[in-house]
Amino acid sequence: MTEVLGWASSFVLLLTISKQVYKQWKSGTSEGVSKWLFIGQTTASVGFTLYSILVRNWVFVVTNALLLVSAIIGGAIVIKHRRAARRGASRREQARPARAAHA
Repeated sequence: MTEVLGWASSFVLLLTISKQVYKQWKSGTSEGVSKWLFIGQTTASVGFTLYSILVRNWVFVVTNALLLVSAIIGGAIVIKHRRAARRGASRREQARPARAAHA
């Protein structure tokens, strides 16, 4: 019963985090999401995964390894969205002088 509780809790946590990362990707924006969230989550997940391996708790090994994957994906999405926003802003700035010259 203890293992079932652990695996069920792991599933709920992973589902919740995955849903948030998917929503962030699908929306096309990471506005309001701090890159430090993913840096912290990555660091903690690496530590917790290693700790879980050392104490041989496979529920936590799997959970923390998958949380590490979600942190990496979430962080990559933030980077992608921020780069796209900078490119868009740069293009808008370059287009302004061209329009002013034609006026």
